[in-house]
Amino acid sequence: MILEDWETVATIYAEGIATGYATFEKHISTYDIWDKTHLKSCRLVAVDLKKVLGWAALSPVSGRSVYQGVAEVSVYVGQAHSGNGVGSLLMKELILQSEKNGFWTLQSSIFPENEGVLPCIKRRGFAILVHGNAWAN
Repeated sequence: MILEDWETVATIYAEGIATGYATFEKHISTYDIWDKTHLKSCRLVAVDLKKVLGWAALSPVSGRSVYQGVAEVSVYVGQAHSGNGVGSLLMKELILQSEKNGFWTLQSSIFPENEGVLPCIKRRGFAILVHGNAWAN
């Protein structure tokens, strides 16, 4: 992901916000704020014919040094490309890049209404903690 991708990245993020179940965010921040809250490594875009289809990035879960190897995952796919494997490709590459950058744990909070995400993360080996107290298979 490069700065020139931001406009499309923000548009895709806005589509996620509009669903009401992709994020707690209510509006798109400026690039400067987004840049400060996401790690510099592991920023990805999926592109086809120079068009950004989706994006992925990591955010720190804590400022404490003991958590430097733990990150929160964000993966967003444009509505026009949902269900075409873009999210799966982004997750696969994000995991590879995270391992190369020294991360040992990736986590994400997912709304139960966001059902399309669950098969993708299960295929990638993520454990699912439901309602904060029970593991789902």
